[in-house]
Amino acid sequence: MILDSYLGILIVTFLAMFFMLGELLVKLKGLGMILGAGFITFYFMSQSPTYNVWIMAFVFIIGLMLVVIDGKWLNDGTFGVVGLVLVLLSVAFAATSFTHALYSVAGVLLGSFSSLFLMKVLPRRDMWSKVTLLDQLTSEEGYNSLNETYKDLLHKEAITVTVLRPSGTIKLKDKEYSAVSNSKWIEQGKKVKVVTVDGTKIEVEEIE
Repeated sequence: MILDSYLGILIVTFLAMFFMLGELLVKLKGLGMILGAGFITFYFMSQSPTYNVWIMAFVFIIGLMLVVIDGKWLNDGTFGVVGLVLVLLSVAFAATSFTHALYSVAGVLLGSFSSLFLMKVLPRRDMWSKVTLLDQLTSEEGYNSLNETYKDLLHKEAITVTVLRPSGTIKLKDKEYSAVSNSKWIEQGKKVKVVTVDGTKIEVEEIE
């Protein structure tokens, strides 16, 4: 039987989480959840048919629901982490031995992280917007890290509101910005010019 081997346990739990989390991340038209549920059901049913196994299966479902709630509504990671911990505990305590538990946990972790790669090739769902946002802000997606608001400040003149040692505050166009000196300290009330803008970092030099 496949779950009599350590590799079999690793593969089954890997596929279960890969497909189920994959369904939550990308549009697999329900196929991912069907396959994932099939693999995890096979895993639990292949363990010793005790009261404990069914409790752990219920804990697994609760954990997965917390992951869904986090991804769909909260997006702060709290419920997602708790849910993943419950999933890990459920497959570990349902295992027939300590070694089997280690392999099942490894399979869940590997499957969970591997499912993230599906976002690179398939249409995404509107879940974990923070995760997808980070992915979209890469140079591969054509994102320029230069903040558009700050971009207009380049080569403009400003006045130091505080001493730049080398960081401080400048005033430009009636607005205050955090800035750093590119060389030396600059005293308060001095004229400076914006020489570099990198994201939201503004670098200035004193106008002699």
